Parts: sequence; structure tokens; C-alpha cells
Amino acid sequence: MPPSMATENATITDGAEQLKLSANEAFKAHKYSQAIDLYAQAIELNSENAVYWANRAFAHTKLEEYGSAIQDATKAIEIDPKYSKGYYRRGAAYMAMGKFKMALRDFQQVKKICPNDPDAAKKLKECEKAVMKLKFEEAISVPESERRSIVDSIDYRVIDVEPQYAGARIEDDVVTLDFVKKMMDDFKNQKCLHKRYACQIVLQTREMLQSLPSLVDINVPNGKHFTVCGDVHGQFYDLLNIFELNGLPSEDNPYLFNGDFVDRGSFSLEVILTLFAFKCMSPPAIYLARGNHESKSMNKIYGFEGEVKSKLSDKFVELFAEVFCCLPLAHVINEKVFVVHGGLFSVDGVKLSDIRKIDRFCEPPEEGKLQLSCLFHMFIFPFQLLLPYYSRSKYDI
Repeated sequence: MPPSMATENATITDGAEQLKLSANEAFKAHKYSQAIDLYAQAIELNSENAVYWANRAFAHTKLEEYGSAIQDATKAIEIDPKYSKGYYRRGAAYMAMGKFKMALRDFQQVKKICPNDPDAAKKLKECEKAVMKLKFEEAISVPESERRSIVDSIDYRVIDVEPQYAGARIEDDVVTLDFVKKMMDDFKNQKCLHKRYACQIVLQTREMLQSLPSLVDINVPNGKHFTVCGDVHGQFYDLLNIFELNGLPSEDNPYLFNGDFVDRGSFSLEVILTLFAFKCMSPPAIYLARGNHESKSMNKIYGFEGEVKSKLSDKFVELFAEVFCCLPLAHVINEKVFVVHGGLFSVDGVKLSDIRKIDRFCEPPEEGKLQLSCLFHMFIFPFQLLLPYYSRSKYDI
């Protein structure tokens, strides 16, 4: 190699290392987007360094961009199959998505490369436990046709309301605007809704959602407006602010909340009960779509399950899980606007009629299947039984 070329290569390597160090500092300061940009610049200078790819995967994980994290970690593994952090980063991303079987394979590989790593051993044990639980649940599961609904064992009418209860009350089994306003005001002051009324709202919402198709058509008359909102994720006070700025849901001020109502935030129960209450009050006032966080696996990992157990009971966890399976997957506004939580398809040729045929009344599998394609963030593997996918999302895989 000529001296000039060697000098140039050394300069490029030094530049990439400086960018990596700057990215590391940004990461330490919790500036993950900035860190990702800096790691990307380092990769442009030296794309054969597995560390850069694994580090960027870690930053993507911090932003919950698990699809990108898996892509980057996979690239790190391709560059250096003995680089343990590549497997570790990918396994962590799979684990965060609830894909424990795939995570298990990666942590087993980490264990082979670094048998004395205590953190890897801990992750491996967690994965093994989760996979064993999945296998046990599969072994004792009842066929769908024989499965009883949790609703069969619930009657809100037998739940007594204590005389001292001073919160919002549903009168004559009708959810009114006054009730919803009182309930929201109680939530704002961190007061709880009585279990009887919470149960009544959820059951009534389930009945309405069950009757809807997987793809719902919405007609907005000329001269009228329609509001679409993205992920609320348990941020009740942000939801109140939306209503303060844009008005409460009504037939003249309709909303579509496009999935991910719960998890992460500390007031997921308050959010979902508020949205469900508006649905009960006036079905045309609010439309609800399912996101990937309306699922058992996500609720277990990201907090909604624990919150419901704490504020209500274990039985409500099962009830919400069943109701979430009833949520429609997509909406079309005025035959022009297609709205779905995950984003556009990763393949061509998908028709609205295909979506209408999807049987949505079940939990998303650990690995993608046709009938649940709409549940995942960016339609990573929809219709992969028909065509191979050609793109991935930064959020999911």
C-alpha cells in the first residue's frame, strides 16, 4: 500500500473513532437521536466496524426503535460473528418486543462467547423463564372454539357502590357527558372511578367494538372537520390538554385515536376509561384503532397490566385484554385517507378487501402472521405468506 493511501486510511479511521467517542458522550447525556446521527457518520467512514453498528443498535433500543436496533445488531454480527455485543443488543431488542424465543437464541450465543458474563447469564435466565411460560400456556391452552369469555363471569350489577363513594356515577345505565366530565375531573385530581362503573364502561365498549368490522369506513360531511390523534401512552394530562385545545369528542367534533392508548405512562387506566366512556356516550364521537400496545405481551412489559392490578383487580386485566382484541385494525376516511397504527405495507398489492377479511379477535403471535399484520408498528411482515417483505421499520420487525 502506498504511504499516501495508508495515511488517508489512518485519517479516516481516526475520524470515525472521534465520531464514535462523540456519539458515546451524547449517549451518556441521554441524547440518543444525536448519538444515532454520530454513529451513522462513523459508519459512513468505516462501515466494517462492528462496534459502531452495535452501539447504534443500543441507541435505537433506548428510543424503542427495535426494528432498527435489530438491523444494526445483525449487521454487527455479520461483520464479526464472535462479537458478543452484537448478539446481546439484538437479543435485548427482541426481548423488549416480547419475542422471547428469538431473544433466547441470541443470549445463548452470548453465553457461548462470554460464559462468565453475569448480565448475559441474567438475561438468558429471564428468556428461558419466559419461553417456558409460553410453552406451559400453550400446553394448557383451550381451543379457541371452546374458550370461555371472561365476560361470562362478570356482572357489574352485583358490585355494590359504598355510600361514602363521592365520585362519578352512571345513572340509569346511561353514560352521559356530565358523567364523563365528572369522571375526568376526578381523574385529574387523582381520584379513582368505582369498579362498578369501570366495569360497566368496559363491557359496554366491548359490545360495540365486537360488532365493528376490522376496517371501519368513516364519512366526514363536507364542511365538517375530523381529528386524528396518535399514541397517548398513558399520558392522561396530555389527553386533557388535547381536549382543552381542540374540544371534547362529540358528533360535531369527532376523533380517531390511532392505537397505543396505554403503557409507559402512569395513567393508562384513566386514559383508556376516558376514551371508552366517550365511545359509550356517543359512538360517532370517537373511533378507536388497535396498536401493538393493545396486547397482553406489551401490557406485561410496559406497565398497563401492573397498573390495572393495582387500581382495579386481576380480573380487569383479562377483561381489557379481551376488549383490546375487539378493536378495529384500520380506518378509511371519506374513501381517501387510510389510517392504521403501523404504517404502510411492506409489499405491494394489498387491497382494502384483504384487511376487511382479517380475523382480529386474538392476541398477536410472537412472530408475525397474516391475520394480525395490522397490529405491528410499520407493517413489517404483512402478507409475507404471499410475498417476501422488502423493507423494515425502525420500530418493529
